[in-house]
Amino acid sequence: MHMNAYVERVIESVRQKHGNEPEFVQTVEEVLSSLSPVIDKHPEYEKADLLGRIVEPERMFTFRVVWMDDNGAYHTNIGYRCQFNGAIGPYKGGLRFQKNVYEGIIKFLGFEQTFKNSLTGLPMGGAKGGSDFDPAGKSDAEVMRFCQSFMTALYRYIGPDIDVPAGDMGVGGREIGYLYGQYRRLKGVWENGVLTGKGMTYGGSLIRPEATGYGAVYYLQEVLKHENDTIEGKRLAISGYGNVAWGIMKKSAELGAKVTYFSGPDGYVHDPDGVNTDEKLNFILEMRAKDPMHCKPYADKFGCEFVAGQKAWGAKDVDVNMPSAMQNDVRMGEAEKIAASGVKYYIEVANMPTTNDALNFLREQKHMIVAPSKAVNAGGVGVSGLEMSQNSERLVWTAEEVDAQLHKMMKNIHKVSAEAAEEYGLGYDLVAGANIAGFKKVAQAMYEQGVF
Repeated sequence: MHMNAYVERVIESVRQKHGNEPEFVQTVEEVLSSLSPVIDKHPEYEKADLLGRIVEPERMFTFRVVWMDDNGAYHTNIGYRCQFNGAIGPYKGGLRFQKNVYEGIIKFLGFEQTFKNSLTGLPMGGAKGGSDFDPAGKSDAEVMRFCQSFMTALYRYIGPDIDVPAGDMGVGGREIGYLYGQYRRLKGVWENGVLTGKGMTYGGSLIRPEATGYGAVYYLQEVLKHENDTIEGKRLAISGYGNVAWGIMKKSAELGAKVTYFSGPDGYVHDPDGVNTDEKLNFILEMRAKDPMHCKPYADKFGCEFVAGQKAWGAKDVDVNMPSAMQNDVRMGEAEKIAASGVKYYIEVANMPTTNDALNFLREQKHMIVAPSKAVNAGGVGVSGLEMSQNSERLVWTAEEVDAQLHKMMKNIHKVSAEAAEEYGLGYDLVAGANIAGFKKVAQAMYEQGVF
């Protein structure tokens, strides 16, 4: 594939400068390698060094977070916030609390977020933040003290019109509650639009926990429609059983499909009947709350197969693969198994779940259609944007209203991605299409706002 010389130079410069941040380099390579046709068409972007600017965060900072455990001992963690790009709206992106969090992961997620937020059609810039704090095994009181300390360091730099964090891995409703409580205490104002993913009692949105999974299934529906196919009866293999996976299970069952494989850190479950009853869906919630590391109890309870230490990639009796757990979950070995299984649809749901070589390999398979996570999982942040709208209006919308808006948004994301790929002669290439459609809006906004 032809690569524009300016695109090549920028990718090379990122490799040189940020070689110690492999996740960030990976996402820059993945996005920019799709953009050559756009840059060929817009030489003014090179003149304004638009790509050189778009790969550099507008602001990135770290801060010290000190907290006390229940035994009275003090611990120090690092907090991060990357306000990557604010050309189309206030910075918006989640907070991740996980042991392995460092600059490279935060930057990769902030960069991805910029284009994902652009695809939703809502006015939101890209950001990400978090800390190397691990909430697992901590008491509620310890998590509360950590969140209060984290917000005390961050509150000056965020606000409903500045930067709106949300949850991500390790940050759920509990953490958002503690963070907002501390923000309110420090500011002395009711600005609940400063965080999304809130509880319903103080400005949260219905459908938010399920939104990413629901949106992913709506997107899959559009891909199937494009192929003159339908979702009824489709068997889905997914990874993970967190919020996202649960949303996929719930919505696919509602639409007549079923998740027949899912996995956890301990191995995978094969339930040929699918996770499609309230009893099964509720059990997954209970199991996750008790022990997020093991999904074997599901197999024990419902009498189905459990395979330890493996993921279900490559199973032949499925129609759709949806990696929905972690970045770089599917590497070359798994990708080869997936291609060999004859499955047609590979729909990424987690952020960057496929390594670049594995993704390129799957995209080359003539029998396969590949959809990228920044488009497929945009429903999560899309509903976060709708939560901000509700907070600005001081209103609460019904679940039906939110779900209808989400459905409309996902249809549109698929449409603009397919059209962008078509416009540049790339056929039905959803990966390149999403990158181009997300980029065009941000690039134009940056260009019109002058060089700074």
